[in-house]
Amino acid sequence: MHNSDRHERMASTFFAAAVAAACAATSAGAADDEGRWCRFRGPNGSGIAGPADVPVRWTEGDYNWKVTLPGGGYSSPVVWKDRLFLLCADDATARRMVVCLRTADGRGLWRKDYDSTPHRFAKGNSYASASPAVGDDGVYVTWTTPKEITLAGFTLDGREKWRRNLGPYATPYGSGTSPILVGDAVVLANEQTRAGFLIAVDRRTGETRWRVDRRMKLPSWATPCLLRRGGLTEIIFASSAYGFAALDANSGRMVWQAKDAVPDRIAASTIVADGLVVGACASGERGVEVSAVRPGDAPAGGEVKVAYAYRTPEVPYVPTPLAADGRLFLWGDKGAVTCLRLRDGRKLWAGDVEARFYGSPVCVGGRLYCLSADGVVVVLAAADAFQLLARNDLGERSSSTPAIADGIMYLRTYTHLVSIGGRGAKKGQANDERHRETGGPAGGGGAPVAGGGGAGR
Repeated sequence: MHNSDRHERMASTFFAAAVAAACAATSAGAADDEGRWCRFRGPNGSGIAGPADVPVRWTEGDYNWKVTLPGGGYSSPVVWKDRLFLLCADDATARRMVVCLRTADGRGLWRKDYDSTPHRFAKGNSYASASPAVGDDGVYVTWTTPKEITLAGFTLDGREKWRRNLGPYATPYGSGTSPILVGDAVVLANEQTRAGFLIAVDRRTGETRWRVDRRMKLPSWATPCLLRRGGLTEIIFASSAYGFAALDANSGRMVWQAKDAVPDRIAASTIVADGLVVGACASGERGVEVSAVRPGDAPAGGEVKVAYAYRTPEVPYVPTPLAADGRLFLWGDKGAVTCLRLRDGRKLWAGDVEARFYGSPVCVGGRLYCLSADGVVVVLAAADAFQLLARNDLGERSSSTPAIADGIMYLRTYTHLVSIGGRGAKKGQANDERHRETGGPAGGGGAPVAGGGGAGR
């Protein structure tokens, strides 16, 4: 055996062992880091938070803090211990900013700036829409321009570990898919118009672990999630060209596929709950269907049939579904909210909160929180009947999804970040105008890097 072959085999074996070890505690609907909000929409993208003291109604006087961000965007925050991370951008120059704040008071700890080139994207999107993914070894981010997909890794203290150009991004709508962490890899879906790929890179070096090329019909902006069955960790991707596709996290090999599960364009991310994989698709802004499949004991490379589909124009296009306590909540882009019985798709209720949404709902304390495009946090009961509990106006537009960590909720509007809730939190100290602009010292830009838009989730 040549030394190079031996090295590649040893690296592959080490990667497989690392994935298995890191995912040993992962189950359907659960994340490796329980209680931490380490990726878009928290634990495994479920939107489900642990115990938290988050109020139903509030005013600015109830904020723990409110700070002005160094740039605009819709990147939803992620949290690791006492640090919070998100992306921002300069609207005029498209300069991208990777920002780290202190969770205790919103103080900026560090910021890395990267020059870019302005370009067009869809209404409701931004130059900074993808959420970071964070773990104990660092934080990982992505952004795009028509000429370049950037994927980069940083230490928790802000040192750039690596940065890669993965090629052009061709859709006119801009990007929005977020990276996730699986074992010692960073995984990113790039399923754009006509051509794309799925890729896993080493968290330490940025080197490619595996890559699967895709031939697309329509673009997909779905951020993947994980499913663990029989000792195997599967990464669930979704697109109109391939439906729901489960890939082996170690190798990128196709494990099973549900080709009929996504008949149209998909922007909302998939979720895993109670043995089901669930996702929604739409045509333009008109909903098409929500599909659910039961992978069960699907044979290797086998086809999985759709267990049920719920079809209505009010199915969400951008907001991701949420499953909690046997219920499936569908929060539509135009404010129609529907609750289905998760196991069979039977409709339990429907209501209308009469607002537009590009962010996704989260669930904490038996309540659903979703941030409207106008910057109003709408609160519903996560129950068997429609019950509107509150509307809390943040005063600025948003397409972001709330983050919840250590009992505290973080809400991102276009240029501000708010902290609210938590046991022992000080009240009556909203300090937006008195708090300096956050983001910490800029630096580490290096050579100009192109950047991009996002589907604003």
